[in-house]
Amino acid sequence: MNDTEKRSQLRKYKMFATGLFVLMAITFVLMTVLAKNNPAHWIGYLRAFSEAAMVGALADWFAVTALFNYPMGLKIPHTNLIQNSKERIGDNLGSFVVENFLAPKNIRPYIQNLKISGFVGDWLSKESNQQNLIRELSNIISDILNKLDDETVVSFISKKAQEMSEDVKINHIVGNGLEYILKKQDHQKFITSLSREIKNYVLNNHEMIRQRVKGESSFLIPKFVDDNIADKITNGLASYFEEVELDRSHALRDEIGAKLYSFSQEIRTDEKWEAEFKTIKNDFLPEEKILQYAHDIWNSIRNSLTKELEIQDSTLKKYLAKNLAELSANLKTDEQLQHKIDHWVRATAYKYILKNTHQFGDLISSTVGDWEGKELSEKLELEVGKDLQFIRVNGTLVGGLVGLVIYTVANFFL
Repeated sequence: MNDTEKRSQLRKYKMFATGLFVLMAITFVLMTVLAKNNPAHWIGYLRAFSEAAMVGALADWFAVTALFNYPMGLKIPHTNLIQNSKERIGDNLGSFVVENFLAPKNIRPYIQNLKISGFVGDWLSKESNQQNLIRELSNIISDILNKLDDETVVSFISKKAQEMSEDVKINHIVGNGLEYILKKQDHQKFITSLSREIKNYVLNNHEMIRQRVKGESSFLIPKFVDDNIADKITNGLASYFEEVELDRSHALRDEIGAKLYSFSQEIRTDEKWEAEFKTIKNDFLPEEKILQYAHDIWNSIRNSLTKELEIQDSTLKKYLAKNLAELSANLKTDEQLQHKIDHWVRATAYKYILKNTHQFGDLISSTVGDWEGKELSEKLELEVGKDLQFIRVNGTLVGGLVGLVIYTVANFFL
């Protein structure tokens, strides 16, 4: 029921109570006039009833009116109580709500019966609700993207990238990476491959070795000797690297591994390498280049998101719909998940309410205190004024009956 209907109803009941008073007043006048010329007993009874009824009606009218207004505009003490006591009413109402409605023993049963997971699961199981949620999320994200300042976002990404690059020590990454490769024995594959390539290179360049040996040899040494030496060198080297290629426990492999491990420690701990890698990093990622990267990244993210949010059946929306459907199914069937969510909601709600009960009281108190006195009176009168008019009606009838009883006793026993 809106305020207009409440005002109409209040006015109707006021007219009814006032009309009853007017009826009693007319009856009293008529009976008084009749009593002068007619000695009938019923006239006295009716006159006594109407007279007492008027007194009762006026008394209750004064009491009801004094709650919300000054009776007949007269500023009589202890009248217009609502308007003059609104601060105290607000404080008392706030304390009443906190003490009687937000006390732990009162809210605990309601909190314990909360089952949010089931409700959310049932709600999400409806495709129309899923689409509405996705649409609302899309609108929110689109609104955020449109309101974000590009330069601010780019500056933020660039700043964070620079901070991350400053914190990252590339020499540690390289050293740890090399040590990880050694521990996994992945360097053995490289040694095997390198040994095979060196062996094949030596065998494929036998003639070049002969020419080298001949060029370094004395003219006094016969050609067949140089060729024999070249063959020995070629076969020896090829045989040695074939051994390295085939023997996983070859001494050269252990020596290379030890050298690489020592080198990884040096890269990680030596300040020279730290400075070298920092120089390389700064040359590769100057501030203007990071800014450009940040600008490109943000444009790509924004354009991709905008496009995905605008298309009805985009990949992003399909992904969201799929995950919402899975979430709905889990919320309806996974009892462990239900228990975790419901327990978290109950505990959080209980703690939050208990922690902020005084704020609820302060809110009620300040809200009522901030209302204009006349506005508060009107609001309360609209809510309870109709029922208060029955007090006037009852006062009229009860007053009349009391007057009638007194008149009867006075006539028969006095």
